Amino acid sequence: MEKSGRMNEMNKTGGIKVATLLLVNQALATLGFFGVGVNLVLFLTRVLGQDNAEAANNVSKWTGTVYMFSLVGAFLSDSYWGRYLTCTIFQIFFILGLALSCLSSWRFLINPSGCGDGHIPCKPSTIGVNIFYFSIYLVAFGYGGHQPTLATFGADQYDEKNPKERSLKVAFFCYFYFSLNVGSLFSNTVLVYYEDTGKWTMGFLVSFISAIIAFLTFLSGSPQYRYLKPSGNPVVRVAQVFTAVVRKWGVDPPKADKLFELVGSKSAIKGCRKILHSDDLRLMDKAATITENDDEESRNNPWRLCTVTQVEETKCVLRMLPIWLCTITYSVVFTQMASLFVEQGDVMNSKIGEFRLPAASMSIFDICSVLVCTGIYRKILVPLVGRLSGNPRGISELERMGIGLIFGMLSMVASGITEIVRLRNIICSQKTSSMSIFYQIPQYVLMGASEVFMYVGQLEFFNGQAPDGIKSFGSSLCMASMSLGNYVSSMLVNIIMEITARGHDKGWISENLNKGHMDRFFFLLAGLVSFDFVIYLFCAKWYKSINVQGDQEELELDDSNNSKSASKGQP
Repeated sequence: MEKSGRMNEMNKTGGIKVATLLLVNQALATLGFFGVGVNLVLFLTRVLGQDNAEAANNVSKWTGTVYMFSLVGAFLSDSYWGRYLTCTIFQIFFILGLALSCLSSWRFLINPSGCGDGHIPCKPSTIGVNIFYFSIYLVAFGYGGHQPTLATFGADQYDEKNPKERSLKVAFFCYFYFSLNVGSLFSNTVLVYYEDTGKWTMGFLVSFISAIIAFLTFLSGSPQYRYLKPSGNPVVRVAQVFTAVVRKWGVDPPKADKLFELVGSKSAIKGCRKILHSDDLRLMDKAATITENDDEESRNNPWRLCTVTQVEETKCVLRMLPIWLCTITYSVVFTQMASLFVEQGDVMNSKIGEFRLPAASMSIFDICSVLVCTGIYRKILVPLVGRLSGNPRGISELERMGIGLIFGMLSMVASGITEIVRLRNIICSQKTSSMSIFYQIPQYVLMGASEVFMYVGQLEFFNGQAPDGIKSFGSSLCMASMSLGNYVSSMLVNIIMEITARGHDKGWISENLNKGHMDRFFFLLAGLVSFDFVIYLFCAKWYKSINVQGDQEELELDDSNNSKSASKGQP
């Protein structure tokens, strides 16, 4: 009866309709986020008066912080709050941050009126600068904590027992990233144009309104969402495994069928399915080894004796880490699109007749590339490769991520070549080059193609390979990779400038890019990605997939949320 009731509850909730609401929420929230983020490097140089290297570093640090907060959101979601409450709270912080950015820009920064267009310098007040920095880091906190949890919450809405919904769940992460780019399309075209002409406050206001609509859209689906229970603190569970391993360091683990596990289908981890034993990382099996000193009390103490499922959860984390570390170098490449690509485009010929195209608007070619490549991948590549290989998913997630690394490397090569040609077409006594900004198209298109393979592959891989108790953590690994990539990029820029800016040399990324050698920096990144690709091949070959016992029926629905939503029509 209990199982039948749970299935009836699952049939009443979730599904493609509410998952679509979450995709709309993602698109609108992304529009709001990129309304601030996509042109931030120019805001810092034109309004706050920072130089190119300082602005690029500050954007990298800010973007890195955005994605670092994803770990905070994932932890709270998996451990205590659940997906819905986490999404709700972080979206409120996100809206508050955008409201403050509007206020600081309107009252304290855009002074005199119309400044910040690249011609009229601004005279920002100190209090305005402080409020602005606080606001954008509040935006970082809200958006970062909301993103990975939303992705996992969306995947929760599909029932794996239903063949149609199972296939839709596989495609969900592809559409999730697709909706992200649909949202950023407006930001990278219309909003960027107005911000580039000095109408920064209006751009921030549109972002604020978009975030409010996104939040209301999210709340509208509350009665129909499928809620899963949080599984407790995963950090404690991992610490228990390592503690038990140390305590039994001198013990040789037995065969798999002799290791400790609960009888029946119920897992020791609340709200999770059991994970079957794997033969690698045998050292960790010591934690589930029963010794003569393990009495009945020890079996109830996970600091002394852990179940196979708990040990395998820790193994899964350890197996995913090398793959994750290999994605950080790609994120270093990806972050250049929001900083150096924009600075490069800003010193190129961007006029189309009398119209001047904002440098940040070139990212529309990245977005279009993502949208087109997503369609090609889902509608052509997956069915074709599926028929040839017999794998209905087409290319595996690990293979896709490897292809993404190659495209990322090619994007850096294209960027370096563009910069070489730009330097050869400098107009004397002018800041800009006669080279058209449209020569940047190849590097943006290649970057977009790399995203479809790398970031969608990451979302599917880390969410699919993460145990039930840390699904949001799995999704957050993708964003944490972006975070560290931004910090590494900032550190790399500082190191390069420290080495190359000596004496009369202005450095590779100088204040006047015409006297620098940004092309060498792009080629350096291409070399780093190539080296990282070789390491990634070894890590991918070594990786072993998770093997879960049972299906989605074994997951526990959060009855309190479901009953509350059904009776009141709200969470």
